[in-house]
Amino acid sequence: MTITQTRRRFLTTLSLAGTAGLIRAPRVLAAEEALETTSVRLMRIPTICLAPQYVAEELLRAEGFSDVHYVDAPSSAEFPEAIASSKTDFTMLYASPLVAGIDSLGAITALAGLHVGCLELFGHEAVRNIADLKGKTLGVPAMGSSEHLFVSVLAAHIGLDPVRDIRWITSQSPKPFELFADGKIDAVLAAPPVSQDLRARQIGHVVANSTVVVGSCTLIGTRLSLIQVDVTITERPLANDE
Repeated sequence: MTITQTRRRFLTTLSLAGTAGLIRAPRVLAAEEALETTSVRLMRIPTICLAPQYVAEELLRAEGFSDVHYVDAPSSAEFPEAIASSKTDFTMLYASPLVAGIDSLGAITALAGLHVGCLELFGHEAVRNIADLKGKTLGVPAMGSSEHLFVSVLAAHIGLDPVRDIRWITSQSPKPFELFADGKIDAVLAAPPVSQDLRARQIGHVVANSTVVVGSCTLIGTRLSLIQVDVTITERPLANDE
């Protein structure tokens, strides 16, 4: 299944691109305090949740970062290891995998909360609430991804065992929402524009919304050693993501 390019979606994308060009930061900011490190690496996957991270590229250059590089990954499950192993310097990430990474890897810290989230859990008729996930199939791009851990937290909160009670289906091609649209799985966690597309096509219904069930959904993470070397490098990316 492909997401149909409509006139409204095209105009929305064009407007966002134009807005990014209007929020250019004045270059005098870079002269306030020279950075010891002028290169910065950020994670990248095809999701709208990380849009502030992509829009920030020109702002970071205005702050004195001459080399802004994006590190591609198949899913957010790879983010914590990428931070801990110095493959990247910063990334936005859903709170649960970041906390799991801090617990297992130790070399990671959270700098701040960003937004309340845009994730929505969609289900077919057999899944009317979170408790109905017991014994059902749910698609995620990878175990340990934001999608996997978000639903795991919801399930555990109401007494389900995420490991035993949910039948996890991992797939990156076809994507989980494509499996859901084809009726091959019972539930899926979606973010814009996929969630809007599912609504427009009247596929499934919303079981839970992250803006209702959680507080700060997404955090910005970095590795502890980077703060110890140059604290100013953590301040400017954080200011631009705000």
